[in-house]
Amino acid sequence: MKRLLISCLSFSSFLSVTAQSGRGMDFEQYDPVSTLVVPEHKLTKARFPFIDVHNHQWNMKAGDLQKLVAQMDQLNMKVMVNLSGGNGNSLENMTSAIRNTAPKRFIVFANIDFGGIGKSGWMEGAVKQLREDVQHGANGLKIFKNLGLSVKDNTGKRVTIDDPRLDPIWSLCGELKIPVLIHTADPRPFWDPVDEHNERWLEITTHPGRKRSDTDPAPWDTLIEEQHRMFAKHPETIFIAAHFGWYPNDLGKLTALLNRLPNVYVEFGAVIAELGRQPRAAKSFFEKFQDRILFGKDSWVPEEYATYFRVLETEDEYFPYHKKYHAFWRMYGMGLPDPVLKKIYYKNALRIIPHIDATQFPD
Repeated sequence: MKRLLISCLSFSSFLSVTAQSGRGMDFEQYDPVSTLVVPEHKLTKARFPFIDVHNHQWNMKAGDLQKLVAQMDQLNMKVMVNLSGGNGNSLENMTSAIRNTAPKRFIVFANIDFGGIGKSGWMEGAVKQLREDVQHGANGLKIFKNLGLSVKDNTGKRVTIDDPRLDPIWSLCGELKIPVLIHTADPRPFWDPVDEHNERWLEITTHPGRKRSDTDPAPWDTLIEEQHRMFAKHPETIFIAAHFGWYPNDLGKLTALLNRLPNVYVEFGAVIAELGRQPRAAKSFFEKFQDRILFGKDSWVPEEYATYFRVLETEDEYFPYHKKYHAFWRMYGMGLPDPVLKKIYYKNALRIIPHIDATQFPD
């Protein structure tokens, strides 16, 4: 512990430097202008209309929708999938507002209320609610990372992602032909020691609530294996592993997973920086699995989409990511060919997410 403390203090001192002016400057502020002169293609909108399958809008009312549509048009986003639809009355109110304001532009996924799992009748109630939510306009199910991390049953025991008590939910999604987009765990370095060897040191230091351990609540490998067992147990259900299943930095393992489980798709919300630092390997992966990858962003910050377009569409070199605490390295464009881009931007989502109006897309 003493050695770790000294190590962290030394690294902190390294990151906190003093400019010649005498003004204190930390690592976040240090942003040197590269002297490298290379072609630049700074994009503000996607080459093709696209579907963002990973977005969060907690309140969607008529006025909000009109503003969102205007912002989406500037990006060439034709459809936003709101993964935060809730359930019951809140979901019904949301889908009703969409039908009355912008029916072609938004898709809503329902969410499960895990409170009370283990009590008599909970599962029957959850299945009934999900069926009703689909009848009221939900076109998919989003599972947040609380399943596996913090959801507990009525006895106080952690509910695993592959808990057999949840099987009827996954089976119902297969029956109704709606996909399940699931976020499990977080980046693996959140479980590693917070020292000078941890690539996510700055993120964990500035966001200490993101730190995990093998006992908080379980080892990273355990959580991911639970998810994969659940995928395998329900081959008739389509699962979308959020954030590339937290394997954007190990495409070999993700390749093995997708080869083994044909019902699994991935989206790259919040992990584009991992792909942009390995453009050749990432491009090869995208070409191999061009039918299994969806466009996802996660947070709604319109100006950040430019980074995604640039990595996907251009062959630019050595350009920065938009959040330094996420990725302090520079990135490179993959320069994906148009047929692959069209699949990533909209064709794959049209194939697996029901009731998206396909007339908004070129072919």
